[in-house]
Amino acid sequence: MNKFSLFTFAILVVLTTSCSEYNKVLKGDDYDAKWTMAGELFEKGLTPKIDKEGIPLKKRNGELKSNANLLLRSVGLYEQIYQRMAKTGEGEVAYYRIGSAYYHAKDYPMAGYYLGAFTQRYPYSAKTEEAMFLSALCSVKSSPEYSLDQNDTELAISNLQQFVDRYPDSPLIDSCNHIMDRMRLKLEKKDYESVKLYAKTENYRAAVTAAEAFNENYPLSSYKEEVALIHVNNCYSLAINSIDTKKIERFEKTIESCNTFVTQFPQSKDLNHVKRMKEEAEKNLTRTDKI
Repeated sequence: MNKFSLFTFAILVVLTTSCSEYNKVLKGDDYDAKWTMAGELFEKGLTPKIDKEGIPLKKRNGELKSNANLLLRSVGLYEQIYQRMAKTGEGEVAYYRIGSAYYHAKDYPMAGYYLGAFTQRYPYSAKTEEAMFLSALCSVKSSPEYSLDQNDTELAISNLQQFVDRYPDSPLIDSCNHIMDRMRLKLEKKDYESVKLYAKTENYRAAVTAAEAFNENYPLSSYKEEVALIHVNNCYSLAINSIDTKKIERFEKTIESCNTFVTQFPQSKDLNHVKRMKEEAEKNLTRTDKI
């Protein structure tokens, strides 16, 4: 048997023995053994994986790789401990570590459930602040790309704001504010792309409405000038394509939109274009008045 085969065989023996011992403790009634093994699995699970040279492995985003399998095995034991000792200190630690294990194993829905429930079940625990923060981070981790539905992003902002309101002096406040800003930028990007899409597909009324909502919701946005220009163009296009009974009102709105743009962006490279749009709207308004 070559060295590689011997090494592989040794690993299989260790894994088999380890699993056998785990199942024995899991199915047994010795809660001291469950507590000890759960703690060992939890701590080993949090220890970063290492390569052959002993260097910690990292993911593409720079995070250290934890051992999710060990963490999830600890969950099975901690669940039994909690069920038996829910009102004890051990039960409190077990419940927190269940949520923490799921979090570090990247199972954010389960982590969010347990960590969120921990703050309700143990409101006076020394771990409540950390649990509430990690629970909010589970929503952040579940937040998708801006092009997808943003319910989880809105939930993340809400959860982080609740943390800020509850722990205004926490050292984690700066982190919360930074993350919330990042989440809000994602919502802003989503709404901005929606405005652009309505304009691109020539859905003039929706583009006008979306642009107005965007400017109201994001008054300091870096996209503000571009959205204002979309508003001008689509106000004009909507007016041009309206029935006669709607033209006067919509050309007047176009002129108002142009005036707002000129006032807000006097140095814009699109200023001459907007002024021409205003002149065209005024001419059309005059002709419409005579009908």
